[in-house]
Amino acid sequence: MEKEDLKIVNRGLEDEMELSGYRLCRWKLVLVGLGGLCTGGFLFLLLYWMPEWCVKATCTRTAVRDAEVALLRSTDEFKRWFRARVRIMLAPGKNPYDNLASQTASPQANDHAHNPSDSAPEKITRIQGDQHVQIRYFTLHSTKYFWNDTIHNFEVLKGLEDLSMTCSSVHSKHSLGLNKNQQEYRRFFFGLNEIDVKVPSLFKLLIKEVLNPFYIFQLFSVILWCTDEYYYYAMAIVVMSFISIATSLYTIKKQYVMLHDMVATHSTVRVTVYRGDNETEEALSTDLVPGDVIVIPSNGIIMPCDAVLICGTCIVNESMLTGESVPVTKTDLPNPQQDKKGGDGDTIYGTEEHKRHTLFCGTNVIQTRYYTGEMVKAVVVRTGFSTAKGQLIRSILYPKPTDFKLYRDAYLFLLCLVAVASIVFVYSLVMKILNQEPVKEIIVKSLDIITITVPPALPAAMTAGIVYAQRRLKKVGIFSISPQRINICGQLNLVCFDKTGTLTEDGLDMWGIQRTEDGRFHHSEEKADDKSLVTTKFVSCMATCHSLTKIEGQLSGDPLDLKMFEATGWILVEATEEETAQHDRIELTYVKPPNQLLPPPVISPEQDMELSELYELSASYMIGIVRQFSFSSALQRMSVVVRQIGERRMDAYLKGAPEVVASLCKKESVPEDFAEVLEDYTKQGFRVIALAHRRLESKLTFHKVQNINRDQIEKNMDFLGLIVMQNKLKTETPGVLEDLRRANIRTVMVTGDNMLTAISVARDCGMIQPQDRVIIADALPPKDGQAAKINWHYADKPGKPSNKPTKLEQEMEIIMDDGHSETRPQEQYHFAMSGKSFAVIIEHFQDLLQKLVLHGTVFARMAPDQKTQLVETLESVDYFVGMCGDGANDCGALKRAHAGISLSELEASVASPFTSTTPSITCVPNLIREGRAALITSFCVFKFMALYSIIQCLSVALLYSIGSNLGDFQFLFIDIAIILLIVFTMSLNSAWKELVARRPPSGLVSVPLLFSVLTQILICLGFQIMGFLLIQKLDWYSKPDFYNCSAPHMDNSTNSGTKEERIMNDVNTTLFFVSSFQYLIVAVVFSKGKPFRQPSYKNWPFVLSTLIVTIFLFFIMFVPISGIYQFLELVCVPLSWRVAMVLIVLGNTLVSVFIETVVLDVILWKHVFSRDKQGSYGVSPAGPTPQEGMELYGTKCLSWLCCRRRKVPKARYMHLAQELSVDPDWPPKPKSTTEAKPGPHPDDCSYHIEAVS
Repeated sequence: MEKEDLKIVNRGLEDEMELSGYRLCRWKLVLVGLGGLCTGGFLFLLLYWMPEWCVKATCTRTAVRDAEVALLRSTDEFKRWFRARVRIMLAPGKNPYDNLASQTASPQANDHAHNPSDSAPEKITRIQGDQHVQIRYFTLHSTKYFWNDTIHNFEVLKGLEDLSMTCSSVHSKHSLGLNKNQQEYRRFFFGLNEIDVKVPSLFKLLIKEVLNPFYIFQLFSVILWCTDEYYYYAMAIVVMSFISIATSLYTIKKQYVMLHDMVATHSTVRVTVYRGDNETEEALSTDLVPGDVIVIPSNGIIMPCDAVLICGTCIVNESMLTGESVPVTKTDLPNPQQDKKGGDGDTIYGTEEHKRHTLFCGTNVIQTRYYTGEMVKAVVVRTGFSTAKGQLIRSILYPKPTDFKLYRDAYLFLLCLVAVASIVFVYSLVMKILNQEPVKEIIVKSLDIITITVPPALPAAMTAGIVYAQRRLKKVGIFSISPQRINICGQLNLVCFDKTGTLTEDGLDMWGIQRTEDGRFHHSEEKADDKSLVTTKFVSCMATCHSLTKIEGQLSGDPLDLKMFEATGWILVEATEEETAQHDRIELTYVKPPNQLLPPPVISPEQDMELSELYELSASYMIGIVRQFSFSSALQRMSVVVRQIGERRMDAYLKGAPEVVASLCKKESVPEDFAEVLEDYTKQGFRVIALAHRRLESKLTFHKVQNINRDQIEKNMDFLGLIVMQNKLKTETPGVLEDLRRANIRTVMVTGDNMLTAISVARDCGMIQPQDRVIIADALPPKDGQAAKINWHYADKPGKPSNKPTKLEQEMEIIMDDGHSETRPQEQYHFAMSGKSFAVIIEHFQDLLQKLVLHGTVFARMAPDQKTQLVETLESVDYFVGMCGDGANDCGALKRAHAGISLSELEASVASPFTSTTPSITCVPNLIREGRAALITSFCVFKFMALYSIIQCLSVALLYSIGSNLGDFQFLFIDIAIILLIVFTMSLNSAWKELVARRPPSGLVSVPLLFSVLTQILICLGFQIMGFLLIQKLDWYSKPDFYNCSAPHMDNSTNSGTKEERIMNDVNTTLFFVSSFQYLIVAVVFSKGKPFRQPSYKNWPFVLSTLIVTIFLFFIMFVPISGIYQFLELVCVPLSWRVAMVLIVLGNTLVSVFIETVVLDVILWKHVFSRDKQGSYGVSPAGPTPQEGMELYGTKCLSWLCCRRRKVPKARYMHLAQELSVDPDWPPKPKSTTEAKPGPHPDDCSYHIEAVS
């Protein structure tokens, strides 16, 4: 491609593509049309399958701005091609954000916002009548790309975020909404606000399915067979294809309907649109465009778009996005310009950065909070497929292809079969010509050999194992939306786990509190609902600093907040609208202690307490929540502004991560031993939350508080103390992680929790062994001219290993690709780092990153996008990565991993290939076991189908040499009664009961598999040729006098011209029986059990099928029944030859079994091919027994013979392990520092390690 005409669209995004422009060429179209007619439509099919060829064959290259057809290629590793027709639409202007009055002038840049007050209706009417402009665009994957003259490229219009507007401009320029004309103008560009999942008609799906290359090949085969009068077999294939197509159509249609129903709940709802001056109108949600202002009803709504709250508060269930059904409070977007002191805090609005103020499409607004006389309003930011839900649906509708070595090798293997078919095709062509057969016969028979060598039933056979595995997974509560990934699960060698809710229990239990006073810690206390504590600031903070709300009378909110509030014993009261009408934007929520916790009133003995007085006493301790600053995972804290009834001044309470809270407090209020106390708790695995308080200035009024920036509140706080919460491990967690460790599958923890807590949990659950060292990488960004650096320090002293080490702990080994292993007793170490450090390392220590993830086990305080980055980094060093999370914040990582397993059944699980109905990590080993079983089944089936086609091809080729062939019903019997029956039953072996420390091969093109296939081909070829040659040398051959049976016999001395006479002969019968038994032999030797599948004898359908076919073959061989022989076109041969055939079959069986089970599985696999591929710390058994010593000696000898030269391992992580094993400076020593040293180019990163005294 010419570089100057090549454009990049979606630069830097996941769907980045190269774009080039083409114009339709008439003479090329004519030529293609003629070519299609001459080839019987095959050229049209080829161009349909190859978009790049289609565009280049029918178009000529042109500038992108003048293109009629856009040709795009993805820049990822798949390099997929797409074509799109460039269309032209007429619109009043070129920029959707321009003022309508200025459309006659040159278009403005995208950073100029419109002014809603301009643009009278008559202006747009005049422009629509006179001055329309042409806008070029094309649509790809439900996204419109518009031509932009400013950047000379196509771009996607996403919504108001294109304007890079600040928070204050959202309020000042977009809060009045759009008038009708402006809305209609924007709809030219953004279209209807709908996520339109069109369910294709069955006819469209049928055409698309039938045009698959595989079905076209089947159609070619059926036509060929009908030409040769093989009607029965042709009909059998047609019926099979019909069943396969019908099943496929049903599945695809069902998925489309499910997806359509999923988005239909909010696709069309009635909304109230704000038009300014307190005017509203009812409209359909499909009419909304970015810039519209909608009114959120008090009884809630399922959001039809992404919108930012500019007035009021909403309680939202975001389970569709996050996987958590916990209600989230959304507050209105801060307006820094209203706050005189907070003007500096004006930031660019972004849906991710301001998600606490953004209502996302598809999320359920449960209820709204508003002030009397004001509506809860939100500005529409994104519509249609640009919304958060729209992007999720797009990723499901247009997924990336699954890149797995098995599928690439399958195509390679098919090409090999095609090559074999080509050789046999030429051979059969020559043989037919030499035999002087008719031209039609030569063409049909020669082409027939191709349909034999490339079996049409192969794809159906390959998917059988996956379908059975999917069914077994469903029984244990694991559902899959991407069945092809089950095979990939068999290759997983690293699994990342979220901590809270995945490894540990979802909820937290209150363990105790530790208050401070005068800068010193009190002793820890168990309960916070003590009478002596009820009026303390500590308990007041616990009772007010949360985002809880009442939904239908029940307290609802974050589980941590619930536990904390319940521990105080206080009561939450939400004010009614009538009560708030008495104030002006005052407290909406109150909290108060129960009467029994209040101090006794001072009254005379004879005075009776009235109920009203009781209420007044309780009310005097009521605290109203004036303003809430929601919890931010980026800031790791939340705060509230409150006012106690009867007090003039207000208070601020803060809670959050201890390190963050301490940094916002006055130094004198933080105890000197704060770090030691915190470390002590976190080492024990407790979740610690710190509290702080500040008395606000009296000049801060209610109105000022509503508009103040949180940074002005969250400073100069007084440290109150610590809340200590316990996060218990799930009972099954240690056992599952131990199983994975024994199977040499690495486990990694990726959590948003505290670093030391995470390390403690990792030790408790066995992810980090007691004797292993943990090295914390504390990375600091460049500051004050100093380079970025990493400080290394050891988390704690590991426990001493017992005197007698366990079998799994005695020695570590690095097992390389060529079977060599370096055994060296060494101390295990693990890296731990926080999200901040991870970000610095990604930016400044790129060349160190891969070395760190090789032993990185704990990644704490990780943001959702950092989890995804970690998975990508692990995959970049050739790990097969699994990700297991509870759906909250894990969606990106679940989607990016080779196998994402969501423990949440909510809608967020749509992003994950696998969903477990039981919230337990026991699903992980189950999935890996089934994946391994499915992978081995795929190999078995592929090998069997390859052997079947080669065996049949050999039989036909040998028969062609004497002018014969297999009969129609012989083909039918072999393909239906033997092959299909065996294929669909040999796939039924269930997974082995435990995970072993060995993984199956990842591709078909591997030495063991090729050795297995090639040796079996040679064995079958040898025994077929033996039977073919032996029968022709026997005395009775061609002499019918020797026959002594009632079944038909054809005279071999005559070479009659009819088809029946050419088929019914001794050689045909011999090769039919020998080849039929060969199919059964290879099925048995290829159908392996341990260590990945249950033994074949436990697969009773397979055993029964094999026995029935074997008994039937022996029966018709020794009891020649005339009817069966005539049906199968067999002839009767002497008993001596039948016995000889049995001996040939027995010989074939013994040789095949010996080669496959003894030579391959025992000698070669264990001693030459054996490799773990598990990276830097596989585990090997303890000291060798005498027998193992002999095996070890044999291993070394065979390895020396077969692999004299050490090879560099293929997997990147093994190559790194090999390098690091000889690096004296690795791992970094404790208390050392690694500094980044920028190279001459900005992209270069180098480093050196310095010792710190």
